[in-house]
Amino acid sequence: MDTYNTYNRKEIEHWVRMLGENANEEDAFLNTLAESLLKEPEAAEEFAYYVKNGNFLCKMQVDGYTVIDVMIWQMDHFKAEMDRGKYEMKNNGSKMVLRAFDTLLKMKEQPERYKGLMQSETGTDYPGKY
Repeated sequence: MDTYNTYNRKEIEHWVRMLGENANEEDAFLNTLAESLLKEPEAAEEFAYYVKNGNFLCKMQVDGYTVIDVMIWQMDHFKAEMDRGKYEMKNNGSKMVLRAFDTLLKMKEQPERYKGLMQSETGTDYPGKY
């Protein structure tokens, strides 16, 4: 059985770079994300599991939110842009995953800020939808 909490710096950096190339991400963003993942073992484990399985472990949570919750929020938040075909993540799963991990790591540092954004900045189609 494969263990997902065994990884090293080179693996994380390689996986971030691999997804980053598919996502057309800037080197500075990728370097920062790799360093952030390496500083947070639970996030690195989650990321490694995703890369190896194409699925999410959802073990890492920030006040009950997982990386999947972040991805859903990102899609909902930018729904209007996606509908117009202007939002890069619509057809770029690598970008979506990288940005979701980046946001989850930022949420760990500033949980109240990001929880507030996730609860208030949605892509609602009309007032009172929720």
